[in-house]
Amino acid sequence: MKIAIPAEGDLGEQRVAATPDTVKRLIGLGADVAVETGAGLKSGILDAEYVAAGASIAPNAADALYGAEVVLKVRRPTAYELPAYKPGAVVLAIMDPYGHEDALAAVAQAGLSAFAMELMPRITRAQSMDVLSSQANLAGYRAIIDASSEFGRALPQMMTAAGTVTPGRVFVMGAGVAGLQAIATARRLGAVVTATDVRPASKDQVTSLGAKFIAVEDEEFKQAESATGYAKPMSAEYQAKQAALVAEHIKKQDIVVTTALIPGRPAPRLITAAMVASMKPGSVVVDLAVERGGNVEGAVAGQVTDVGGVKIIGYLNVPGRIAASASPLYARNLFNFFETMVDKGSKALAVKWDDELVKATLLTRDGAVVHPQFAPKTEGAV
Repeated sequence: MKIAIPAEGDLGEQRVAATPDTVKRLIGLGADVAVETGAGLKSGILDAEYVAAGASIAPNAADALYGAEVVLKVRRPTAYELPAYKPGAVVLAIMDPYGHEDALAAVAQAGLSAFAMELMPRITRAQSMDVLSSQANLAGYRAIIDASSEFGRALPQMMTAAGTVTPGRVFVMGAGVAGLQAIATARRLGAVVTATDVRPASKDQVTSLGAKFIAVEDEEFKQAESATGYAKPMSAEYQAKQAALVAEHIKKQDIVVTTALIPGRPAPRLITAAMVASMKPGSVVVDLAVERGGNVEGAVAGQVTDVGGVKIIGYLNVPGRIAASASPLYARNLFNFFETMVDKGSKALAVKWDDELVKATLLTRDGAVVHPQFAPKTEGAV
């Protein structure tokens, strides 16, 4: 069983899908592991470290992929990369399937069994495979670091003989994994932190981290969480009331971080241009949802923009900005899932196609898009 670890073709992707630790574990499952030269450099991993762990180093992607039954990646294979893949290969990656029908069709046509790690169900058994959580945690941390580097003042209160530096005020919108880590990081840096979320359960989590919870807590708010733990879309009436509360609160903030995402939907607009204009010059807004259209009006994907003296940070792939920490977590997520696909006795690939984790994440197989959420609708289907 050969496993390939190619370098990422996306020039903005600094993460890698395996580390020396997971290479050792993969070899322990009976695999031969081929790593494309330089694949780990942007995550601080040298080829020599992979060799010491037992991997072979391939001079290019084609050699790494040649004959590989399994491919571990960060991003979905591009049309340019697909010809090098062996038909029937199992591919584990963040596939970004929403709105990319043509790309999924190309993966299917290449004959790959492609698994989308971000579709992993959030159940107890799959916690160690949850890439959304492991990567969002780091995104929340990095959001505060990026914001503080653009903010022209210190965040903690400082008492000096020359006077007192007042603490910065940080407002986090969305208290999921990324938001909670942003709250915790801002608190560690000494800021006064407030946060909001439409999920009632998040209030206790926010306050437990030392932040104040801000929300319109009416009856709709009390029913605003789905059975899977995601926020439900809110009514226009609730959104208007919440927006008014937030608009007034935002005027007093130095840093705002937005994290609101609903899988398969455009990111909800949380901050309008008028709200940005109400903020003090020198304030900073970080939009962690910019890849899905953004929570902030005026955010530009991949850029830091200055709007009337307020900086709006719209960096793409924020976990990739801290790749040396993100890659080991992501690689362990991949290994933990892949381990369930190996027969320990024969040390051979043995995907359990009826497994609930497999069915939840499998996008393509035998030349077709098979996931019910993304498969083309048949003619005449309702």
